[in-house]
Amino acid sequence: MPASSPLMSTYLPQPVAFERGEGVHLIDTKGRRYLDCLSGIAVNTLGHNHPRLVAALTDQIGKIIHSSNLFEVPLQHAVASRLVELSGMGKVFFCNSGLEANEAAIKIARLYGHNRGIREPHIVVYEKAFHGRSLATLSATGNEKVQKGFEPLVPGFVRVPLNDMAPLRALADSDPDIVAVFLEAIQGEGGITAARIEYLQQVRKLCDEKGWLLMIDEVQCGTGRTGRWFAHQWAGIVPDVMPLAKGLGSGVPIGAVVAGGAAADVFKPGNHGTTFGGNPLAMRAALTTIEVMEDDQLAQNAGRLGAKLHDAFVSELGGVDGFVEMRGKGLMMGIMLDRPCGALVQQALEAGLVINVTADTVVRLLPPLIFTDAHADQMISSLVPLIRNFLSSNPRA
Repeated sequence: MPASSPLMSTYLPQPVAFERGEGVHLIDTKGRRYLDCLSGIAVNTLGHNHPRLVAALTDQIGKIIHSSNLFEVPLQHAVASRLVELSGMGKVFFCNSGLEANEAAIKIARLYGHNRGIREPHIVVYEKAFHGRSLATLSATGNEKVQKGFEPLVPGFVRVPLNDMAPLRALADSDPDIVAVFLEAIQGEGGITAARIEYLQQVRKLCDEKGWLLMIDEVQCGTGRTGRWFAHQWAGIVPDVMPLAKGLGSGVPIGAVVAGGAAADVFKPGNHGTTFGGNPLAMRAALTTIEVMEDDQLAQNAGRLGAKLHDAFVSELGGVDGFVEMRGKGLMMGIMLDRPCGALVQQALEAGLVINVTADTVVRLLPPLIFTDAHADQMISSLVPLIRNFLSSNPRA
């Protein structure tokens, strides 16, 4: 970023600016094309410039963009009804982002606890989790680098490791003020680390036994990305609270909190709110995204292509010194290496690929759900040589 930039230095962007998109491709200001394997970090579900989305948004802009929640917004009812149907849950609150959805989930848990007579409710959160950068969500996040400099953190969170029931059961026996368990079905920023199916099932059972809310953050892994509408559905469970965002609006800012059971009616008028959340433009984007996903079977496509890519990367990289494992599910994939690999982002750009590295050592791949077999083949043929060359040229320290 130029020293004279009027922007605050919150990001260190790559030296590429994208001017437009076409399907699964991005075109920069110099006219160069890139295969988008990141989707704006799991946001552009339908890729770029999808004709049905463009037509729907153009039509909506010509009608009304914003009216506020002081009035009925019919499109909210339409989108909420679809989310309730797809999730098997009860009610929905719309906001603008994953951070806001997670913040609302935390508020639901605290109010749920206060309604049960618990003065200082505790929420169980996880090591290496990421839930956002507001004071509450960064306090729930399990990353000291994100938290550093913003202390004192918001109290009321107790932390355990993922996929280990023993520490959680120990808390259940020792802490009477726990009201909820809050976890990602797949940790995105934490290295594409999945909560195991058996673990999710056991946590659901424990929450039922203790009267806790099970809150599953599906901000990054939801909306069909893993091959099911929501990643927790692979475990055959239903959470009490589910924050969504990212891919739900295919690029239009949106967040949602879906709640069921006792959590569905915790909020009353005045407990929570939003100025922009649930505006007609965002709702039209979400409704169109859901409709196109269903018509084109994009969740099924994500599951099928994810399995193909997983097997191909294992076949091509298995046995290569420095390759550790494949992580994730569907089109939320991580190629874990045994050394920091951030340099691959720039190298991939030079090769015409848009990728990301998370948790220092994991190549994160989140392509649009409209990816085809041909696009998957192009990803493999372009990325595998880059990783092989990187590993051979950068020995482990």
